Amino acid sequence: NRQLPTAFTENMILKNPSNDIMNKLMRSVLVLYSYDDNPDATDTANLIRQSIQLIAQFPTIIAYGYMAKAHYFKGESLVIHAPKKGVGTAENILHLIRPDSKYTETEAEILDLCLVIHAEHGGGNNSAFATHVVSSSGTDTYSAITTALGSLKGPKHGGASHKVKAMADDIVAHCINWDTDEAVEAYLQRMLAKEVFDGSGLIYGMGHAVYTISDPRVKLLKEKAAVLAAEKGQLKLFELYDRIERLGTKLLNAKTGQEAMICANVDLYSGFVYSQLGIAEELFTPLFAAARISGWCAHRMEQVINEPKIMRPAYSSTGLSQGYVGMGER
Repeated sequence: NRQLPTAFTENMILKNPSNDIMNKLMRSVLVLYSYDDNPDATDTANLIRQSIQLIAQFPTIIAYGYMAKAHYFKGESLVIHAPKKGVGTAENILHLIRPDSKYTETEAEILDLCLVIHAEHGGGNNSAFATHVVSSSGTDTYSAITTALGSLKGPKHGGASHKVKAMADDIVAHCINWDTDEAVEAYLQRMLAKEVFDGSGLIYGMGHAVYTISDPRVKLLKEKAAVLAAEKGQLKLFELYDRIERLGTKLLNAKTGQEAMICANVDLYSGFVYSQLGIAEELFTPLFAAARISGWCAHRMEQVINEPKIMRPAYSSTGLSQGYVGMGER
């Protein structure tokens, strides 16, 4: 049931708006504990029930949180739609965040793809690992999922699509002839030399801890992104992202000396897709959460059901041994 309790919507979201949607989502999930008649039980049936409810309610919380922010912090009209019955999550998201509720079949299809490919890709990522660690303590589902949200809120984890969009915007603004390979390659070289953009020496949207030869999610998303770009009249901008992928791969592999060991990751095209869908940038990471909640819940159930021991990572100091120094001598 995507519909939130009336008291929850009014008291938690509308009366306590937040300028950060991830902050609002975390607080909302914790408060949902109080609306659960059996919040602490960790039997399989209860975990499945809680998981399904959270997966269903995330898009509504995100959309209402965004609309509350737009109204209270930006002075825009407050528009709250009831969730649609009989349609998928992607369609409901577009319905909920657009004042006119309108969307095309292509828009719904590509947002659905985004949600699917962001849902999960193994337990080694920061938020999934955090879910395992906290769940191993025996805590409740709402606390565990809020922990995962706190991890994803960090810009090093959930903020990659923001950086890619900022990078592409910078190229358009400062790179003359950005619609040519020669100009973009020269600008990317300057980025690697820390001369332009944010001075980090990074090409955002490139490289992945697991995927090296290729990221299969990129191929799927890129194909649909091209269709969406054609529908929106933004093929020239889409071609810029394609140049970043092609030329960035070449430059980075030449720099590391490892042929085909660095490839584009899914974040390269996700921000572009969200922008073409008219989705506000502050919703990029929350939509990542709306997708990843299914993976987090699966990891939580795996941990609780299969491993009774609490996770306790071991740490070993690599510093040199030092003798005790008295307080007055420090």
